Amino acid sequence: MTPTAAPWAPGAPGTLHDPDTPFAVVDAARVRRNADRLARRAEQLGVTLRPHVKTAKSLDVARLLDGGTPGPVTVSTLAEAEAFADAGYTDITYAVGIEPRKLPRVRALLDRGVTLRVLLDSPEQAALVAAEARAASRPVPALVEIDCDGHRGGLRSDAPDLVPVGRTLHEAGCLDGVLTHAGESYYATTPEARVAAARNERDAAVAAAGALRAAGLPAHTVSVGSTPTAHAADDLSGVTELRAGNYVFFDLVMAGLGVCDLDDLALSVVVTVIGHRPERGWIMTDGGWMAMSRDRGTAAQRVDQGYGLVTDLTGRPLPGLLMTAASQEHGTLTTRDTTPLPALPLGTRLRVLPNHACATAAQHRGYHVVEGGDPALRGHWARIDGW
Repeated sequence: MTPTAAPWAPGAPGTLHDPDTPFAVVDAARVRRNADRLARRAEQLGVTLRPHVKTAKSLDVARLLDGGTPGPVTVSTLAEAEAFADAGYTDITYAVGIEPRKLPRVRALLDRGVTLRVLLDSPEQAALVAAEARAASRPVPALVEIDCDGHRGGLRSDAPDLVPVGRTLHEAGCLDGVLTHAGESYYATTPEARVAAARNERDAAVAAAGALRAAGLPAHTVSVGSTPTAHAADDLSGVTELRAGNYVFFDLVMAGLGVCDLDDLALSVVVTVIGHRPERGWIMTDGGWMAMSRDRGTAAQRVDQGYGLVTDLTGRPLPGLLMTAASQEHGTLTTRDTTPLPALPLGTRLRVLPNHACATAAQHRGYHVVEGGDPALRGHWARIDGW
């Protein structure tokens, strides 16, 4: 009987031909280049860069951003906050509105010596945080979320509740400042529109901080950021820190806006050709929406990239080839217009560039790592899952 080879294990020596598909792959060289680009920009603008780790959810990626010395980070889940605290990060902003049942986990991190800021935008949340601080005889640092563009949560900078919310927090020793996020910048399709969004974001945050200070309240932190505005901002006077997350990987939505080039996209998913339907102009792969996500973020852009743009294993785009349909474990590749369908035999491995890096990354437990067009695997980086 012929012995079978042992299954290939993540982190073992190999190439992009070895792991079972589909799997996520990250180009570490591109991550470093993307990180350096924004770090230089923050330095030029005179603000602290507080990366949002929600995209990669990876300590290994974060170490590329901070050179291995833990610095300030933004998180979107307490699971991220706990994992980063375990790794020595002590300056963390939890940028999702706080709710009562999460306060014990917040308190546990504070008791460990972590400066964990919570986010809120209502009198009810402010009262909740103040009560927690008094009960524990220790402040819970809090930022008031400011709505700069009607995208999601937050108080307007001229909202009647802003100063009362700030005062409730301050009286319990909790008020740290304000935070805003220009969510509508993800629809800013011209450089001028992104600059305008960045200025509006800055102005809203600075105005809110000014309103608190005029009432005799502190606003030490004035935090702004989104990937589009972080790369477009030309003046951050009055701002103390800049946040962004998607920029570590970038994606087709960011490329479609003009924030980055295709050559900057660091995340892709490796899939295998499993069949052909030439009568329909289809190539079938084993990478469906469970590998890519359901995100169709480029559908409203000038160029619709379907579920993702297809490249060869070196990362070179294949002319006109897109992933245009997805079921759970099947991806359908077709070509644009009259571009001929390429000859891709059964077993051919391809890479698919995602619409939304955050959503695609969330489908995977970790990342196989390469450097540039070299197919050799340099390692495996784990992700932080859950909430």
